[in-house]
Amino acid sequence: MNVTAALAEHARTAPDRLALIVEDETLTYAQLEDCVSRLAASLAQEPAGGIALHLPNGLPLALLSLAAARAGREAQILDPDWPAELTQRVLTGLRPARVFTASPDVMGDQAVLIEPSASAQSLAGSLTPPRPGAVPETDPGTAFYVGFTSGSTGEPKGYRRSHRSWLESFKGDAIEFGLGPTDVVLAPGTLTHSLFLYAFMNGLHAGATVILSRRFRPTQVLHLITQYGATVLYGVPTQLTLVIEAAEEGQQELLSSLRWILSSGAKWFSEALPRLKAFAPNARFAEFYGASELSFVTVAKDSESVPVTSVGRAFPGVTITIRDEAGHVRPVGQPGRVFVESPLVFMNYAYGGTGGCWRVGSAVSVGDVGFLDADGFLHLVGRANRMIVSSGKNIYPEEIERVFARHSGIAAVAVLSIPDTQRGERIVAMLALRDQTVTRSALIAHGRQALPLFKVPRVYGVVTDWPLTRSGKTDLEALREAWRQGSYKALQ
Repeated sequence: MNVTAALAEHARTAPDRLALIVEDETLTYAQLEDCVSRLAASLAQEPAGGIALHLPNGLPLALLSLAAARAGREAQILDPDWPAELTQRVLTGLRPARVFTASPDVMGDQAVLIEPSASAQSLAGSLTPPRPGAVPETDPGTAFYVGFTSGSTGEPKGYRRSHRSWLESFKGDAIEFGLGPTDVVLAPGTLTHSLFLYAFMNGLHAGATVILSRRFRPTQVLHLITQYGATVLYGVPTQLTLVIEAAEEGQQELLSSLRWILSSGAKWFSEALPRLKAFAPNARFAEFYGASELSFVTVAKDSESVPVTSVGRAFPGVTITIRDEAGHVRPVGQPGRVFVESPLVFMNYAYGGTGGCWRVGSAVSVGDVGFLDADGFLHLVGRANRMIVSSGKNIYPEEIERVFARHSGIAAVAVLSIPDTQRGERIVAMLALRDQTVTRSALIAHGRQALPLFKVPRVYGVVTDWPLTRSGKTDLEALREAWRQGSYKALQ
């Protein structure tokens, strides 16, 4: 009952099958199991506490995350792009037993300096020599991972997950997608993003070959799919859009090996499906709605009759209820706070997280507002903490963003609020444009086709360089700062 336990079985039954590819480094299942076992034996000898990994994407981060889990320790995966002061605050709060870092600025009594491109052999040489029998049995209820929400819009929250939560996710994933030893899983994003860490560990659990990248490059993604015959591609919508654009610009040959393209982070595939099918004709498409604290909540597949405004049906093992402020379940079709009950939810916060979620018994909410329809499909209205009150009316920015994201001339959109002496708050739409000839009046007309008048923005600001967080989501705080600084072009 350890997220790495299946590695030993794959090493026994298929020792020469390729397990992991990280650019020019490759490991078979036998080599990977040997390396993880030796690293785990070293980490198990460390003093009590977590293992902090402050490393860029690459083989050392991948191997040490597996080894920490095998050793019964929690891998605390920090973003190496954080400012030094933030990194130090987080480390002070976590108090890890050991810190593996590529930055000399983080050095201290607990720190071990790691070369980001270190091989498996040299990595083992930098740790305490392992002692036989040092690795204990793992209780599946113990933590193996601390991940962090994006810190660009404030202090990050460190959420803690148990082995059991991901083992249950693996079971649900097997029901939905059936990954196995013949699959080649491409996870081109950073392992500091839980989607790609999950893709990595789930692929190895299933006995597949997993491909990681040191950094995301759309043209490299296309090359890796062709070179290794990738069958499963994970990504967030921003990344997958860039892959599509690279394929279209480069007149990419058909990527016939792909059988699944899996997306998480925003409702997306219904608009992108024709473009995806053009270069991946054999692939099926699915996207997840979830949260760092909740893991997978719903899944939407292109082969299912998912309503256009829905994020899908419940993921296996997940129960969704819609509740009012008092915690009472609301009727079908009535909006309220989305609560999730499942074995996949997080344990607790390891760092920060004050006011980050609400609980009713074992059901958890992160503040999303939505409703369930009669067929059990979840429809999201917005986030409670993003709600705008203008002239006494509640407005959820996400509803407006979904309408304007369908405009062919808009590449990205985010709705913000600004103080208004008469209304209390006023809505503003910040945009990245595909078509520079789009006008304010045309956008107002577009909005009025789907929204009541009070929800249609009157003010539009165009941003040249659209800001993103490390997880590939729109950086709302950066856009608010652009508005405050006047770093945008007002659309006329």
